[in-house]
Amino acid sequence: MSPQITPIADTAQDLELSERILTPDGTRIVNPQLDAYVTDVDAAQLRALHRDMVILRRIDTEGVALQRQGQLGLWAPCRGQEATQIGTARALDPQDYVFPSYRETGVIYARGAQPGDYVRMWRGEEGAAYDPAALRVAPLQIIIGAQTLHAVGYALGIRHDKADEVAVTYFGDGATSQGDVNEAMIFASSYQAPVVFVCQNNHWAISEPVSVQSQFPIAGRAPGFGIPSLRVDGNDVLACMAAMRWALEHARSGKGPAYIEAVTYRMGPHTTADDPTRYRQDSELEAWGRRDPIARLEAYLRSLGELSDGQLAETQAAADTVAREMRAACLGMVTRPPLAVFDGVYAEPHTGLERQRDEYAAYLASFEGEA
Repeated sequence: MSPQITPIADTAQDLELSERILTPDGTRIVNPQLDAYVTDVDAAQLRALHRDMVILRRIDTEGVALQRQGQLGLWAPCRGQEATQIGTARALDPQDYVFPSYRETGVIYARGAQPGDYVRMWRGEEGAAYDPAALRVAPLQIIIGAQTLHAVGYALGIRHDKADEVAVTYFGDGATSQGDVNEAMIFASSYQAPVVFVCQNNHWAISEPVSVQSQFPIAGRAPGFGIPSLRVDGNDVLACMAAMRWALEHARSGKGPAYIEAVTYRMGPHTTADDPTRYRQDSELEAWGRRDPIARLEAYLRSLGELSDGQLAETQAAADTVAREMRAACLGMVTRPPLAVFDGVYAEPHTGLERQRDEYAAYLASFEGEA
């Protein structure tokens, strides 16, 4: 007999089918599956998670503003997804390696990104926004789902080297419809690769709702590949941290890949080139606004007596400082000479690249002397 899986009928039901530790109003509830993974998280750590999310939201707001002011070519907002990104990223070990999509601003923040790292690629100054070796984060991936294949390939290397690492890859609900993601899951399962798949189900693949792409919970697909999965409330930072700790423990212990679906919501546009008012209702936005991940954790901390107005003001000041540094780094960037685009493409000199450089140099020279 086939297993009975509840289809997704609406947003409210979608969320209720997810594991959580904090309810939307900030109430702590018992969760037998997740509680054991966050027993060490005290009030100080909760405040640190809250601070991270506040800073991330401020970075995101500044990124949108810089793009609207013509300083960035594009920006991919992550407002509303702070708990998923911070909760999972703060569970990683330093040696783990991340393969992100283009929306994981919070993940690179948690991995130690510097102010200029958030904007360098979006400004068009470099192909990679940061030093991947320093952050242990692969360059932001624009091709939908391609990073999952890269993560599995890296994870196969981990297994071959018997290293104490886990590869982690992030992608959206839309990417789960791509062949790359499914192929990556086949390889990961077949070779028991130590990789964690993190699907940020933010309900919209540009203008396509997840209810059209997936009639059933996305996490239900993974077991079909032989990969254990967990579906969590992606606006609950504690649940996201617990889920990632479970997944990392599974992968690091040699049991193969694990899969997390974090049910969250993209409050802003897909990118700054998008107009979400053309395809979604204000009522949906308002409903998810009442499930805000920052307000949820703040309410819980307040109920414990562990968050004061003074602490909130200090956190906001810290966020504003990061935003100022990010803006200064963006405006202070100096564009490299055009021919520098060929630098670093290959580790060794390459005749084909030299020919292309010469041809491009001649093309640029053809404009010399023009008014």
